[in-house]
Amino acid sequence: MEFRSKQLCISEAKEIDIVHYLSELGYEPLKVRNNDYWYRSPLRAEKTASFKVNRGLNRWYDHGLGKGGNLVDFAILYHNCTVGELLEKLSTSLSFQKPGYGQTLITTTSDNKLKIVRDTALSSYALLRYFEERHIPVQVADRYCREVGYQLNEKMYYGIGFKNDLGGFEIRNPYFKVGSAPKGITTFDNGADEVIVFEGFMDFLSFMVVHENEPEDRFDFTVLNSLSFFETARPFMEKHKAIRLYLDNDTAGQNCSRYALSLSSKYKDESSLYQNHKDFNAWVMNFGKPYK
Repeated sequence: MEFRSKQLCISEAKEIDIVHYLSELGYEPLKVRNNDYWYRSPLRAEKTASFKVNRGLNRWYDHGLGKGGNLVDFAILYHNCTVGELLEKLSTSLSFQKPGYGQTLITTTSDNKLKIVRDTALSSYALLRYFEERHIPVQVADRYCREVGYQLNEKMYYGIGFKNDLGGFEIRNPYFKVGSAPKGITTFDNGADEVIVFEGFMDFLSFMVVHENEPEDRFDFTVLNSLSFFETARPFMEKHKAIRLYLDNDTAGQNCSRYALSLSSKYKDESSLYQNHKDFNAWVMNFGKPYK
């Protein structure tokens, strides 16, 4: 799907096909009945599909949240951004391979479009500099990340690769995020009684920096890589005596934390630590342990 180079107006953005947009984000319907496409909600964690898109009307409704609307209404909730920021990104393209505003918007691609062609130790100056900007020393990044080159739509790109348990990569550089199939969670099983849970791997790396002088096997870790994998992660998380959640301070992250707290007293929401910041990494960059 291609977009014109000029700035989209809000009326044009509202007419972007929601089903296609969700597919670009990595969400596929669990069932389709006539014009109704049913999903597990991208805005919260749930077991059953209660997020509906009527493709004929091009409108969505989340029965769990009691909210709905057009694509713009959804996207500003999902990405926690302003309408202006959203329109700027959509005007560039849905693939987000070019520099733009921040790193808010995310696209994922299917395996037949994205192919990993190189998997090496971190060496690119741009990627190492990005870690420095995120207050993550290279010696920490080197333990958990790789530098990956990949082909997408017959073009070559490279980025930081963080591997999941199924062998796929979460990929990031200063301008965008993508993911290669198979998609899934990343776990570190040290035989501990407690598990620390993060939404993304930058938060995990930041935690390792803050606690670098403590034994690594003090905790087990789960990186969801997407809130949509929360249910997938539950068997690993719930075998522990305590589950500490460091999810993002946005609508989706906080809804997921509330859902988890309703499941078991094992879960504890730790997001108050960084309550004035979007996530744990943002807190570390501003008030946590200084980069050395």
